[in-house]
Amino acid sequence: MTTWNSAPYPPPDPYGGQQGYPPQQPYPGAGYPNAPPAYPAGGPGGYAQPGQPPYGQQPYGGQQPYGQPGGGGYTQPGEATRLNNMTDMYGTTYPDDPDVKGFEFNDKSIRRGFIRKVYSILMGQLLITAGMIAYFLYDKNARVFVRNNSWLMFLALAVVFVAMIALACCGEVRRKAPMNFILLGLFTLAEGFMLAVISSQYKVDAVLMAVGITAVICLALTLFAFQTKWDFTMCGGFLFICVIVLLIFGLVASIMAATGNGNRVVNLVYASLGALLFSIYLIYDTQLMMGGKHKYSISPEEYIFAALNLYVDIINIFIYVLTIIGAAKD
Repeated sequence: MTTWNSAPYPPPDPYGGQQGYPPQQPYPGAGYPNAPPAYPAGGPGGYAQPGQPPYGQQPYGGQQPYGQPGGGGYTQPGEATRLNNMTDMYGTTYPDDPDVKGFEFNDKSIRRGFIRKVYSILMGQLLITAGMIAYFLYDKNARVFVRNNSWLMFLALAVVFVAMIALACCGEVRRKAPMNFILLGLFTLAEGFMLAVISSQYKVDAVLMAVGITAVICLALTLFAFQTKWDFTMCGGFLFICVIVLLIFGLVASIMAATGNGNRVVNLVYASLGALLFSIYLIYDTQLMMGGKHKYSISPEEYIFAALNLYVDIINIFIYVLTIIGAAKD
């Protein structure tokens, strides 16, 4: 008869292991006294880690997690309130400024301030230009002085060219004060001087009529640009081609006039096409300044460039309208 060993089997593993085997390392919370469950109940987003509160509880003094459940981690006390008060602008977030009250930091408010700044600069340019035109119209001595010193026109043309290139092609220059204001002021003075000399070649009533017609056209086109649903900002390439064609047409008309083959009809057609083209350009530049629903827009930092564009459009419309009136009277 076989006699079994009376020695007892190894005692049960106090940590939950099987009899006769070496003790196994239990899973977290699987057998320790007073330990939390290994997988505490929680909502969507996974199981809680040992030693961390289960999902769904409010850590850090009762603050809710930032963002959607399970998506952004936990925030420090008071952090969620501050983040919720941050205003999104250009796809990013900006912290609150406790020193600014009653002002909303968003794209619409910034765009309105940008438009006000552009039109303020533009009104200053137009007032300077109108004052110089009026001075040359009513002061005979000024007209005689310029006629006897034609080099002033060439100097003004050089200043206009240099300032235009600097403001149009050098982004850092036109965004850096006070250099941008200095260049814009020089451009306005030189352009106003040239426009005043040109206007002095016409009668006063013709110039006043051109000023009135230009003011009505610009006001109507500006209101149209603000109200219309048509997006003219996508026509930049087409308008540039039209400018090149108009320039070639103007050179041919000038050569014909110099050789004695020019006539009034050619001048009227050229001036009419120029007025039409820069009227469309005025709508185009206005919508670029407005931004918003339009495809392309100018940055709020480019207020000098926007004012320069509108000023050039308006004075070109004035020159072509004056040419039409002068050709019609002749």
